[in-house]
Amino acid sequence: MGALILDGSSIAGQIREEIRREALLAGERGIAPFLAVVLVGDDPASVSYVAGKEKALSQAGLRGKTWRLPADTTEGELLALVERLNRDPSVHGILVQFPLPPQIDENAVLQAISPDKDVDGLTPFNLGLLASGRPAFVPCTPQGVLALLQKAGVAIPGSNTVIVGRSGLVGRPLSILLSSKPWNATVTLCHTGTGNLADHTRRADILVAACGVPGFITAEHIKPGAAVIDVGVNRVPDSSKKSGFALAGDVDFAGAREIASVITPVPGGVGPMTITMLLKNTLRAALRQQ
Repeated sequence: MGALILDGSSIAGQIREEIRREALLAGERGIAPFLAVVLVGDDPASVSYVAGKEKALSQAGLRGKTWRLPADTTEGELLALVERLNRDPSVHGILVQFPLPPQIDENAVLQAISPDKDVDGLTPFNLGLLASGRPAFVPCTPQGVLALLQKAGVAIPGSNTVIVGRSGLVGRPLSILLSSKPWNATVTLCHTGTGNLADHTRRADILVAACGVPGFITAEHIKPGAAVIDVGVNRVPDSSKKSGFALAGDVDFAGAREIASVITPVPGGVGPMTITMLLKNTLRAALRQQ
């Protein structure tokens, strides 16, 4: 029969409608949530992500503006812009699109963003709050994964959850989130140094793939009936596409869907949820700053 395919686009649409209604109510109180997006250079993936965020902002009734800077922008110039946005009371959220050109230290940029405007939830301060069990802004992709699991009715408390990938963007914060109250999952965080990976993943009730390798997780890694969440977004060559590439996840979808009970597709799974959680965090930031 195959797994239930979680339509992230549809679920994201439902949540965005809730955000739109909340934004209308905020507007009646004179609050106009505003997201500042900063894009340095013209990396195709980043340009595409930013376009998706701009469209989502408009649909959800939130305001925003993108600052597009040339690829040779210096670190000092970018930090100066971030500081101006920090001081601007009309700006409620700041998102600097990664990756950045090599001359700019991404950690320095994250440290420069005001924690009150860190709607990506990635500044050291906000990650520290998450680790201490007092989150202000939860990183968008982990938050989106959690929302997908909830919408699918997947039982999280008491589950054995395995995350493959330990990045500060997804794996580490997601492991903290799922192991915290009230979710109470028992979490195993795997990575490139994990031996006998399948021994870990085959015990997982919930398996999250976030390693950035196309098709890395196969049917052999999956416990029958597990919920499989594919965070990966990889460009693979595809001559049939006008662009010359297609998007592929970290999971071998065709094989995995025959084993899992629930699975997310790529594209159309976690991606739309990540952008939706950015909108949710922007609205929250605006309400918190009043």
